[in-house]
Amino acid sequence: MTRSIRPLVAGNWKMNGLKADLAIAAEVAKGYDAEFAGAVDLAICPPASLLYPTSVALIGSRIATGGQDCSTQASGAFTGEISAAMLADAGGTFAIVGHSERRTLHGESNATVKAKAEAAQKARIVPIVCVGETKDEREAGKALAMVKKQLRGSLPEGSTAATLVVAYEPVWAIGTGLTPTAADVAEMHEAIRTELARLLGKAAAAGVRLLYGGSVKPSNAAELMNVANVDGALVGGASLKAGDFLAIARACA
Repeated sequence: MTRSIRPLVAGNWKMNGLKADLAIAAEVAKGYDAEFAGAVDLAICPPASLLYPTSVALIGSRIATGGQDCSTQASGAFTGEISAAMLADAGGTFAIVGHSERRTLHGESNATVKAKAEAAQKARIVPIVCVGETKDEREAGKALAMVKKQLRGSLPEGSTAATLVVAYEPVWAIGTGLTPTAADVAEMHEAIRTELARLLGKAAAAGVRLLYGGSVKPSNAAELMNVANVDGALVGGASLKAGDFLAIARACA
């Protein structure tokens, strides 16, 4: 952890959740007492259909909500898209952009991710920009180079610690149960912090929250969250279980 940075644990529900699953958010809120809230920020990013009701259900809890994606465009004839302003209107304060599932399944380039992050910032919500290497890239010794390239191409210029979150999610670890070693995570997060300093300046880079994601669960959260330059987690499947999500957050607190 970076002691000067308030940690953030964000849950990405992906394409999971119906109205009945609002009970998960309510259970998380019940366990997020004042002492807990004083130590770590929580956010839940449900599917778009549940963003507004989740935001309403969490009023008064200090738990934020966000979208899992946003359009590069503010409005217009873009059937099926959702704008950052729409996310904000539904109560969201974050938007995940550049997740590997979007980059891989939808062919999103670094330039597209940057445009989405810029759209989020214009709507005054914070983009959580995801970066990460594939298994082949890591085995070829190209992990650091690939992530630095993604950062250079995906981050809006002029971003500050208040307007940007970066999440490192090694593609090969997402949903597989596999995780990199603590040493690997430390090396990558240090490289990300260094690259941010080059891109945004040392002052901004020093305060940007760097989240780790990729098969984060209660059993490995304490080890991962105690790695230098890890300022929280972007949690996938475990965020659908309130107890697991809270346990991961407690590892930060």
